[in-house]
Amino acid sequence: MEQSTQEDLTDRLDALCNHYGMTPSRNTKGVAHENGAIKGPHGHLKRAIADALIMRGSRDFEDLAAYRRFIDEVVGRINARNAKRIDVERASLKPLPARRTTDYEEVTVRVTSSGGFLLRKVFYTVPSRLTGHQLRVRIYDDRLDLFLGVSFLVTLPRARATRHGPHQHVVSYHHVIHSLRKKPFRQRRTFGSTALMGLVYRDQLFPRQTFRDVFDVMLESDRVACRMMVDLSALAVEPQVRLRRNDRGCEAELAAQLKEDLHQKRLPDIVALTALFAPSRDSLPGVEVQLADLSAYDQLLGNAPMTQEVAA
Repeated sequence: MEQSTQEDLTDRLDALCNHYGMTPSRNTKGVAHENGAIKGPHGHLKRAIADALIMRGSRDFEDLAAYRRFIDEVVGRINARNAKRIDVERASLKPLPARRTTDYEEVTVRVTSSGGFLLRKVFYTVPSRLTGHQLRVRIYDDRLDLFLGVSFLVTLPRARATRHGPHQHVVSYHHVIHSLRKKPFRQRRTFGSTALMGLVYRDQLFPRQTFRDVFDVMLESDRVACRMMVDLSALAVEPQVRLRRNDRGCEAELAAQLKEDLHQKRLPDIVALTALFAPSRDSLPGVEVQLADLSAYDQLLGNAPMTQEVAA
């Protein structure tokens, strides 16, 4: 562990102990039973989790929440055996502070021209309007909360990279697709034939698996796959005014249509899909602005004695 990291960890532990009124202490170096008091229960918990996974028959979980429920059940069974001893200790505990201590770490990052920022060997994309801005990032165990000044912006899922492993990427096509679409066709074609094929996070640019399947088919048919995929992805985030839906885009409906095209062994027709899913100008709501009658201001000023005196 680096010296600066070790000092930061020590400062954070001291702040935690001060907040909850605890007195920290150090283990005596070389005294086995003091170290074992911590390492022993940790090893028992790891073995209990491993046994529970074997009994479960699979290490695959639907999502992070399902895995956390599984861990809570294992920890709950272990803690149940210590319930009586915990009750004895609880009588001597002090009341908790009025507020909970912070459970996040805060750092500052700057959004680069690539439309994102690098944090601990992980590249995160953000909306392109934030390019060049300095953001405050609150790092939680499973997420990042981004702030511009004191204003909350967005929450991103947290990813982790190993110390000696490759960089990781958390990419949302919503953040980058519009900037790709603004590029001229020739540049987009270059992007598709070279950069897109070599991007390590290329798969994260496809809204769904169906879009990737369509991309593979178009590559096999010598079509300009890049331009088509940029247009399809941009269409997926168009507001569904025509379909009168409240969600952000037509990603699910467009994916269903592309899946049907694949089933019929035909390439997607971007013109027909745009006519079907893109909002038309006629469907946009009309806005009528009514200007206030200026005579109302004359009447307001006429009823204000202080204003009349200043005018005089």
